[in-house]
Amino acid sequence: MAVSSAPPRARALLQQCLASRLQVKPAEPGSGAEWVEAFHWYFKMRQKPVTPQQKIQRGLVIYICFFKGASEELIPKMVNTLLNVKLSETESGKYVSLLDLPGNLLIIPQATLGGRLKGRNMQYHSNIEKEKGMELYSHFVTLCEKELAANTKCAEAGVVVKYGTYGNRQVLKLDTNGPFTHMIEF
Repeated sequence: MAVSSAPPRARALLQQCLASRLQVKPAEPGSGAEWVEAFHWYFKMRQKPVTPQQKIQRGLVIYICFFKGASEELIPKMVNTLLNVKLSETESGKYVSLLDLPGNLLIIPQATLGGRLKGRNMQYHSNIEKEKGMELYSHFVTLCEKELAANTKCAEAGVVVKYGTYGNRQVLKLDTNGPFTHMIEF
């Protein structure tokens, strides 16, 4: 098999998730911060009740970064790959995709995935321009939502897609079932 020497156009980091809470808007004078939360069934018993719109079942967190050269044509391949990779372990020990689990999805834009060490400092010269990155991120989120909505198992289970705000620092609290993180480049 030939190894491609072309630089990556995008990078995704996948992490299994049992529970998460992501700040999507910081607190401002007169209003508190806005959060999206993810819960596994185990945590629902220990927490105060939440509305169905707030609940996220066991699922997957995708951290995403686009590099210079990324385009709209790349997005369907990324979504297909990331939603179908078999990373989630069932009770029987079998690994299944997020679509087969079925599980919820939390998408977090993460420009730092494009960093390179130069001396003792990180540089992000290979990252895509902010405006183009926002367009690609929005398209990525929309396509993920459509794929989960079109999947019968996911629709019957009521899975949801939650996502962070592109271009902002965001606070994340995450509970996982182990350091089971994977990186995929496109």
